[in-house]
Amino acid sequence: MAVEILIADDEPGVRESLAEVLRDAGYLVETASDGSAALRAIEAKDFAVIVTDIRMPGADGLAVLRRAREVSPQTVVLVMTAHASIETAVEALRAGAADYVLKPVLFDDLLAKVERILEHRELVWQTQMLRREIEQHVDLDLVGKSPAMREIQKLLAKVSPTQSTVLITGESGTGKEVVARAIHAASQLRNKIFLPVNCAAIPESLLESQLFGHLRGSFTGAVTSQEGLFSRARGGTIFLDEIGDMPIGLQSKLLRVVESREILPVGAATPIKVDVRLIAATNRDLRKMADEGTFREDLYYRLNVVNIHLPPLRERREDIPGLIDFLIQRHRRDLKRPFKGVDNAALKLLMSQPWKGNVRELDNVIEHAMIVGESEWITIADLPRVLRDKDGDLGQIVGDDLREALRAYEKIHIESVLRRTSNDKRAAAERLGLSLSSLYRKIEELSIVLET
Repeated sequence: MAVEILIADDEPGVRESLAEVLRDAGYLVETASDGSAALRAIEAKDFAVIVTDIRMPGADGLAVLRRAREVSPQTVVLVMTAHASIETAVEALRAGAADYVLKPVLFDDLLAKVERILEHRELVWQTQMLRREIEQHVDLDLVGKSPAMREIQKLLAKVSPTQSTVLITGESGTGKEVVARAIHAASQLRNKIFLPVNCAAIPESLLESQLFGHLRGSFTGAVTSQEGLFSRARGGTIFLDEIGDMPIGLQSKLLRVVESREILPVGAATPIKVDVRLIAATNRDLRKMADEGTFREDLYYRLNVVNIHLPPLRERREDIPGLIDFLIQRHRRDLKRPFKGVDNAALKLLMSQPWKGNVRELDNVIEHAMIVGESEWITIADLPRVLRDKDGDLGQIVGDDLREALRAYEKIHIESVLRRTSNDKRAAAERLGLSLSSLYRKIEELSIVLET
């Protein structure tokens, strides 16, 4: 979408010549003949850049600058002055101007400064996005050594370096966004933006405008033009979560993006090329929805180039101890609590739960326990009451066979002790009351994988 610039100057010759130069360079330009007109324009539209004279009737350039920072903080302001005093320039810069030029304005100098501050504006926006990702403390390493997770990790290693569209499926809370971020982090786009969009969280009436942008006046309330998220993710990855909740009328427009890599903003007649990688996710059965006519079949095939299905936590219980350790480490940084792990009784109870909310539910339970717990080890007493009141038992993991239940718990217990001793087998054997040779035999019999 073309960049919009406001030129504010009370000298008609200067105003129009600058506007012509910027239009020739490909910018959309509006003009204001004095400070009051500039203030009205700022109230009506968000400009990417404002080029304003310092001395004008109605309101001076500093007033225009201050008002722009109040109503449109993302707008950058370049001030012009015919008075070559350093005091005027410093005052403008202190008030938030991006730069200044002296009159008479050299056109090449103006164009170079506009280009530079626009690049800086984009860099700041990308930095803010990247900082937000870092602050979320999302570790992109996928935790889990179960056969299912090992296969997923192998698939990620193959698909991440490509530009192919990926569809991630699985129940809510299984970590679909974590997988999407892992793909982005392992791709050639890792230094670009990763932009997540929850299609179910944005009202249907606004989703098209949010994704593709709109032009001013294209619908009631569109008082300014707006760049869409596909444009903002330029060169990076856009992650469409809950894609199954996208209205079917909008699906045809998304299909165009996938097929031709171009978007059509609301109210526009000319499509805009976009350069993004698309990753989508859903907890719904898109194949079934396509058969029922509630999801476009052609879009389903376009999205499902590579499918990564995340199994629910109850189907990969052997990953629970490792996930618990990972979550404790993560929350320990945030909460600044010196927890080392969970004791055996608490681990047994956690292993026996159905985890309908999957990893997200487990994460909430561990965070709760670390907030209320008072020792270095999470105990049953630290777990939420609703969890302690459930009749969870190891039989939910392995069935009713006593020997299998004992074998499963024995494996869990030995793995827990090995983790707490950092895989020091001699120390672990002493804690378990076993000889070192007996511990080695147990490790082999129970197929225990030692963590590195």
